[in-house]
Amino acid sequence: MTIQQLSVFLENKSGRLLEVTKVLGENNINMSAFSIADTSDFGMLRMIVDQPEAAFAALKKQNFSVSITPVVGLIIPDKAGSLYHALNALNDAAIGVEYMYAFSFKEDATVILRTADAEKTAQVLKAANFQLISTK
Repeated sequence: MTIQQLSVFLENKSGRLLEVTKVLGENNINMSAFSIADTSDFGMLRMIVDQPEAAFAALKKQNFSVSITPVVGLIIPDKAGSLYHALNALNDAAIGVEYMYAFSFKEDATVILRTADAEKTAQVLKAANFQLISTK
């Protein structure tokens, strides 16, 4: 099971993130996770939203450079070694992680993983008895 991640290319200037969140808010789109990576000239906002297709259309309409990518959302216990076990299952299946971002709250941590083959990644993690998230 994969989920859809939006990636938005942003010029590294004041107010660009504000504009993205304004578009999402005006279209009643909720952002549940995000990551921002930047250089001196640009940034990449990656996010999980409740309506990825609507967010894509709304951001495109406002001339943002945006794409949708399949990723895997993984729930693991918030304890030492949990991420190792998930990554080890992927390593055993010869799946490399391109990037990931995560947050931890209470008993569990949620990790968003980008790999070359999101469907295979989801299958391997499910077979290893890991719980995946769904935005549906």
